[in-house]
Amino acid sequence: MVRFDAGFRDELAHLFAWRRDVRRFRTDAVDEAVLQPCLRLAALAPSVGNSQPWRFVRVGDPGRRAAVTASFERCNEAAAASYDDARRGAYAQLKLAGLREAPIHLAVFCDEATEAGHGLGRATMPEMLHYSVVTAVHAFWLAARAHGLGVGWVSILDPCAVSSCLDVPPAWRLIAYLCVGHPVEEHEDPELVRHGWQERLDDATTLLER
Repeated sequence: MVRFDAGFRDELAHLFAWRRDVRRFRTDAVDEAVLQPCLRLAALAPSVGNSQPWRFVRVGDPGRRAAVTASFERCNEAAAASYDDARRGAYAQLKLAGLREAPIHLAVFCDEATEAGHGLGRATMPEMLHYSVVTAVHAFWLAARAHGLGVGWVSILDPCAVSSCLDVPPAWRLIAYLCVGHPVEEHEDPELVRHGWQERLDDATTLLER
């Protein structure tokens, strides 16, 4: 069995703390020798029944990127309108995506039609396929941070519009749209804390006993 010492565990905790949702990117290119190892590490994520349902789509076409950005802008405007005046003003001050600046866009899908895994573990909880993709996203996120890259997860999107503009198979469901690149700045605290939107919750990991 591989054993990890206290030094490694401290570094791992540091990595988790510095895994931030990045919205401010430099526009310079990311070396493939940096990106590809992160993708390979993402593929080591756990998945229900060993189904490995994640499908990464690299979005490089300017027209498709523009369509995704347009979806974000429409959804962002609708989201802002859903808040009362005070909260709407705070929302308007937030930078919620780095779609225009990030050199790499990755759309991450779940292949709901995959035959891999032979359905093991999905009969009672079919959503486990989606959760498996989330583990791959998180693995990629940590790997990217360890390699000096920033990642931003853009959820203010119409998933159907994104799937349509990327022309993916009908059985693929959008789980994450990621902006990837070198961050302009680095902070240990989350941006939404730093800009007064939401503090960290001290009791978010309360362990209940039953």
